[in-house]
Amino acid sequence: MPVMRLSSSCTAAALLFSLLLAGCISPAKRVSYDPEEFDSTTTHTRVFRATQAQTCEAARRALLSQGYLVTAANADLVAGRKSFQPTGEVHVEVELRVVCAREGSANSTVAFASALQDRYSLKKVNNSASVGVGALGSLSLPFSSSDDALVKVASETLTDERFYDRFFALIDRFLVPESVEVTPVAPPEPPKPSTDAPLRPVPLSPSRG
Repeated sequence: MPVMRLSSSCTAAALLFSLLLAGCISPAKRVSYDPEEFDSTTTHTRVFRATQAQTCEAARRALLSQGYLVTAANADLVAGRKSFQPTGEVHVEVELRVVCAREGSANSTVAFASALQDRYSLKKVNNSASVGVGALGSLSLPFSSSDDALVKVASETLTDERFYDRFFALIDRFLVPESVEVTPVAPPEPPKPSTDAPLRPVPLSPSRG
């Protein structure tokens, strides 16, 4: 009988400890963020009066004019990357992609632009030295060396409307207008030779006084 009472007491104590422990541990906090609302269709798009090839060619020239390294370019897709270094230990890369899609007629194209910004930070990586000792395996030595390496710390899609407005305006400047077909004008035909008999000179009689 005393043994059963002791067991019940231990069980009750363990249950109470579990309840106290559960009360002390707070639930993990959820990270709040703004969900995608899909309410704007003008930030990343613009319609141009040109063909797909002309629009993407203008986008390629716009990227090249700003120092972007073009990594892909064809009739319906252009992509380029550019590096920035705002501080000594921070490195930023921006990748800008443009997709050209036909809109209605052949002379109307909608351009979709999206810029991805990757941020890298300079980190030190420790490298410990080890020496192989035959059957004993490897032996770690007490000294180590450190190297600097760029580590990606953030990645974000740019949504600034002014950024895309300036880029689309630059595309419009490099856009080559369509060539207008001009019907060539035929040169005037030379005059046909006359079939009439040539005129003979008529001698003038001297005038009488």
